[in-house]
Parts: sequence; C-alpha cells; structure tokens
Amino acid sequence: MIVLYILLAVVILLFMILAHEFGHYIFGKILKFKINEFSVGFGPAIFSHTSKKTGEKFSLRAIPLGGYCAFDGEEDDKDVSSKETAFVNQKPWKRIIVLLGGVTMNFITAIIFSWVLLCTIGYDVPQIKSWNAAYSNPYQVGDVITQIDGKTIDFAFEENYVSLVNEQRAIAKKQYENYKEENGDYPTSDADFYHFEMTVKRDGKIEKLTIVVYPKVENAGDENETLNCLTGLESGEGEEKHTVAYVYNAWEGFCRSFEMAFGFAWVVLKSLWMLITFQVPISQVTGTIGTITTIASYASQSLSYLLIFIPLIAANLAVFNILPIPALDGAHIVFVLIEWIRGKPINRDIESKIHFAGLVVLFAFVLIVDILHFVL
Repeated sequence: MIVLYILLAVVILLFMILAHEFGHYIFGKILKFKINEFSVGFGPAIFSHTSKKTGEKFSLRAIPLGGYCAFDGEEDDKDVSSKETAFVNQKPWKRIIVLLGGVTMNFITAIIFSWVLLCTIGYDVPQIKSWNAAYSNPYQVGDVITQIDGKTIDFAFEENYVSLVNEQRAIAKKQYENYKEENGDYPTSDADFYHFEMTVKRDGKIEKLTIVVYPKVENAGDENETLNCLTGLESGEGEEKHTVAYVYNAWEGFCRSFEMAFGFAWVVLKSLWMLITFQVPISQVTGTIGTITTIASYASQSLSYLLIFIPLIAANLAVFNILPIPALDGAHIVFVLIEWIRGKPINRDIESKIHFAGLVVLFAFVLIVDILHFVL
C-alpha cells in the first residue's frame, strides 16, 4: 500500500514542477518567444509530437521527475548572437517576465490549493465546537476565534491558537503563583482571576469577549500540589476537543487564500534563514527523495494532509526558484538585470559555466541532505 502513496507523492511533486515550467511556457507564448520543446520528464523520449503550426515539440520522457520548457537558442547557445529568435536576444524586460512566469505559476497553484484547503477542512482558525460548562465564559457554539489578547491567529507568524492560549495560561499561572506567595492561597473570586480579551466572529459580526482563566489546583494540600490554569477550552483528543478548524465559504476562502499562500512562502523563508544561521540542523532539510517519502508518510495517515502539503510545496518551489542561486530563475534574472544596466551581457560562456556549476552544487546539496535526513 505504501508504494501507492509513494507514487501519489511522485505525481504531486511532478505536477508542481510542471506547473512551474508551464508558467514559463505560458508567458513565453504571450510575449511571442520561440519555444522548441515542452517536455514532461527527463531522459529518453517515450512519446513526442511536433506541432505543424508552431514547430513546437511536446514530449513525454522516461524519468518522471520534473520537466522543462526549451526556448530557442538555449541549446545551441554558441550561435545565438545572429539568431533573432533566440531567448537571449529578446528584450531584457520580456526575458525577466518569462523567467518570473514559473514562480508566478507556483504562487497561483499555492493560492488555488490554499483555497481548496480552507473550503474543505479549514486550517489555522478555530471554531468553538463545545466548552467545559463548569467555567462560565461567554462562548457560543459556532464562534470563530480570530484574535487572542489582541494578537491575530496566523500560522505564518507562529501566532497559532494553541500557542496563544498557552501563552495566556502561562501568564495566568505566574500571576496566581505570585498571588499565593503574597496571600497564602490561590484566588477564589472573579475579581482576582486573570482575564484576557478574545475576538470572535459571531453571526457575521465581530464580538469582543472577556475570558476568565480559572485556576485549577491538583492534589490540593499535597506537597506535590500543582496549578493548572484552564480557560474552558482545554485541548483534548477526538470528541473531547472543544474547537475544530473553521471551514470557510467559497468567497471567504478565496479572499483568505492569498494571505495563506504568501504565509506558506513566509514560513519557507523563515526556515531557510534558520538553516543559514544554523538555528536548525541540516538533517532536518529534505531533498527530492525526502520530500516524496514525507508526503507518502503523511498521506498514508490521512489524505487530508495532502491538502496542506500541496500549497506548501508550491510556495516552497516559488521561493526556492526566486533565490539568486546559479542555475535557478533568480540568478538568471540577476544576469538579465546586469545586462540591462550595463547595456551589454556578461560573457555568455562565463555565465553558462556559472549556471552549470550552480546546477552541480544544487544536485550535490539535494543528494547530501537526503542522505543526512535518513542517516541522522
């Protein structure tokens, strides 16, 4: 069965890479670039068809890990100086737009699948399903929690519901411990209980609720006495959970999908920064094989996880490809900008060697992180 999930993961990753290449293709067609071939996969061709009208070749190749969009002049780059239709002889602004086409398509894919995610299973914004009636807080079933103590629930900035509620519990616990130290016991009246403000959306209107954090003393009088601060929405498992992910309607989900997609991109950027600054070990980074096995593993637990992984992978590809690393779109854009500013290109042979070296380093890096991910 795991083989099927691995195949599903490969198909998802292939789709994401093809979406990127299709972005280059679409923008190239719009700006009337000559395109020699659009290929699904690498290696020897299994099937190919050449359009009689445009001369473009469409191929299906043996190795199904990606694809490419070959513009005129990219393969025989030594003869491009006199070739008017060659990619490098097009106006710089046109080349930049085409180079950004892949990243743009990845973001569009991230937005579309974020929309699907929000309208099917929801994600980071909680909705009240029930609460512990022993704690008299002004919740209502169906309330959508948007802010806690003035902080908006937003996974991209690590302001998720659980962390914000735990933050309030920690503040309350500290306050109650100080109270006991001064008064000899924990507070028992509303006037001395810790309060915070929660913003909810109720029947289409924004409501501000004052939430009381009640102290719960465990093993009272025992030398091992501990304090557990509750809000009435303590987390549990399965049917014991008092909140569920809010599922958006079509319009709400569409509006939020843009924020969600760029939120995923921000998470990717933060992760890259933490890797560069050695805040996370390289063993936590995954390459192509690691990504496939991770997707397969989560998909085997619940197919709903795929709805989370797809926009995340799309945003990941967009961010990664815009980085100014040789062989990636970001570096190609840098070279075009330099040419635009100078009025002439950097030596094409030197540029080609830089991109080839970058490609070798990238492949080596992906291979190394995959090995470290499975070994460490």
